[in-house]
Amino acid sequence: MAHDVTDFRDLFLNDRPMMDTRAPIEFHKGAFPGVVNLPLMTDHERERVGTCYKQQGQQAAVVLGHQLVSGQVKAERLQAWADFARANPDGCLYCFRGGMRSQIVQQWLKQEAGIDYPRVTGGYKALRTFLIQTVDDAVAQCDLMVLGGMTGTGKTDVLVQLDNSLDLEGHANHRGSSFGKRATGQPSNIDFENRLAIDLLKKRAKGHERFVVEDESRTVGSCALPLALYQRMQDAPMVWLEDSLESRVERILRDYVVGLSAEFTAKNGEHGFTLFSERLLESLSNIQRRLGGERHQRLQAVMEAALQEQASCGAVDLHRVWIEALLREYYDPMYAFQREKKGSRIAFAGDQSAVLEYLQLKAL
Repeated sequence: MAHDVTDFRDLFLNDRPMMDTRAPIEFHKGAFPGVVNLPLMTDHERERVGTCYKQQGQQAAVVLGHQLVSGQVKAERLQAWADFARANPDGCLYCFRGGMRSQIVQQWLKQEAGIDYPRVTGGYKALRTFLIQTVDDAVAQCDLMVLGGMTGTGKTDVLVQLDNSLDLEGHANHRGSSFGKRATGQPSNIDFENRLAIDLLKKRAKGHERFVVEDESRTVGSCALPLALYQRMQDAPMVWLEDSLESRVERILRDYVVGLSAEFTAKNGEHGFTLFSERLLESLSNIQRRLGGERHQRLQAVMEAALQEQASCGAVDLHRVWIEALLREYYDPMYAFQREKKGSRIAFAGDQSAVLEYLQLKAL
């Protein structure tokens, strides 16, 4: 048999192909980027084997498992595993703990397809533990700087130009505000944490020991930041990004109207604009209590008129009205309070070019 894989760092640094033999329900709860789910058992089969194990013991469960995965079912799954292994000779396979399921797949590949394919020692659980430790180690050992600023100043635009940034919103597929939901949805929290950990691992391997993150709350949409990282962010020095109201309105128009409507259309075709409109109005409704009834009704009326105009002729000019009002009346006072509260931590403030230059120098 091929040697088992114990070098988890190599797996993630080099994006080694991996075959996940867990059931789909396990895979969807959490997995690693680029991994292919080719399960030994379906969710229903796994459930039946689990029930048998509890009622009759391990031997009976093993017998049932072999009965369920036999004949044509086994042949089809073996073909899928063999196709993956031949297409990815530098890859490996795993199950949850590196136990019986991955052993069976490995044995069948060897005995019936003539393919000697390695499996991961400790399986998914060991890989996941490694990535959790990767984040904890980075938080304890690396320097951190937090990028803050009013809504729409382009903090993400700065982050993507830095080699040592951690794009938390990118990993969470969410823009971090009440209006931040993307058309493509968010990963599970485990997937979010795994993506962040692999990003940290790769950047530390390139020599980065100082990282820049955007000022975020504990959650980015439905994804929660690792607690150690979030706590560290509360004490880290800050850089405050500044920009004019006019530029901020244009940037929000670009991302939250033009860009987001295009996302919905690309994903949903002719129904995309309707879904985009519903999402925008829903986002405004989510902050209705904090806006107050009168202000919410006023902004909703403007937003509805802007959406109607956009639908009829593609013009987006009217959207600027509600965007500017929302910034002036809601977001800016809130962020001004936050800046005053965090003032002692602000090491530098400036426009995009000045902030970018400062952060690039700090990375050296």
